[in-house]
Amino acid sequence: MPYTYVSVPTLISVTPNTGPVTGGTAVTITGTGFTGATGVFFGFLPAVSFTVNSDTQITAITPVGFGPAPVTVTGPGGIAGGVFFIYS
Repeated sequence: MPYTYVSVPTLISVTPNTGPVTGGTAVTITGTGFTGATGVFFGFLPAVSFTVNSDTQITAITPVGFGPAPVTVTGPGGIAGGVFFIYS
C-alpha cells in the first residue's frame, strides 16, 4: 500500500479577529493545509458552521463566547492553532 503524506494545517490569520459575545460573526481563516478540514473551533466551542473555500482559506461563523479564544482547525494532518479571536 502506498504511503501518502498529509501536511499539518497551519493558521496565519483570522479576519476580522474581534466580534460580539453573541457570536454570529463571519470570519475568514487564512493558512495552509485546509483541504479535508473536519472542524473549526473557537476555544472549546465548535464553529456554528464552516466552509472550506480552498486549501488556504476557510469561512466560519463564530459561536457564542467570551474573551480571547484560540482558533483551531482540525484536518487529516492534525490540528493547527496559534491565532486568536477576541470576543468583545
